[in-house]
Amino acid sequence: MAKKEIKRYSLEFGKKEKVLNYATQTYQLSRPNKVGAVMALIRECQPSTIEEWEQWYFENAKTAGKNNFKITRESLKELGERLYEKITEVVIPEWKEAFNALTKEDCYNYIYNLTINRTYDGYLREKSVVNDGLSKIFPDVHFEESSADLDHAGDIDYLGYVTEEKAFGIQIKPITAQSNFGNYSVSERMKASFENFKDDYQGNVIIVYSLDGEIANKEEVIRQIKTEIKRLK
Repeated sequence: MAKKEIKRYSLEFGKKEKVLNYATQTYQLSRPNKVGAVMALIRECQPSTIEEWEQWYFENAKTAGKNNFKITRESLKELGERLYEKITEVVIPEWKEAFNALTKEDCYNYIYNLTINRTYDGYLREKSVVNDGLSKIFPDVHFEESSADLDHAGDIDYLGYVTEEKAFGIQIKPITAQSNFGNYSVSERMKASFENFKDDYQGNVIIVYSLDGEIANKEEVIRQIKTEIKRLK
């Protein structure tokens, strides 16, 4: 049976895509508090054409957060203007400086550090958060490392089994002492992955922010896990 071909409506930006994506993510210009929770909105709309979705979006979309406002074509244009300013005034000068200083030794050290050092740091961080933290707080929950075979393995670090079949997910994010975990934004792709996980295991995914092996958002995590345990039992 021939595979159904899905028509694509996305524009192609060629080599510009990387810099546009980098700057958009770095300066958080596609977060729900800027453009709304677009995947949730389109699922609510259930459009049959892109024109129907476009019209529905501008009639109903609002930014997320306390001081939300209606999204318009003008507000999206303003975001585009801010993106252009960030790229031309900040990103390009920073990258030029980095390009001029870059050496072959930097490239070797980066790959080695990424493969060996950061992987080991992440491994220790996850072990500490789960084994020294969550498993002691919730001894009745069976925490298990995410298998590489799991469809959502890239987004889920651990599963917390409340029953033999029902589990919530744990994603562990490293937060440095200079960072604010309130700035972390879950992408729309990741949100879809979390929803797929919930379909499979019935549990939500809880994001744990790790600071030197300790849980930075401990009170929030404990509250969320207690809610999941009660809901899944």
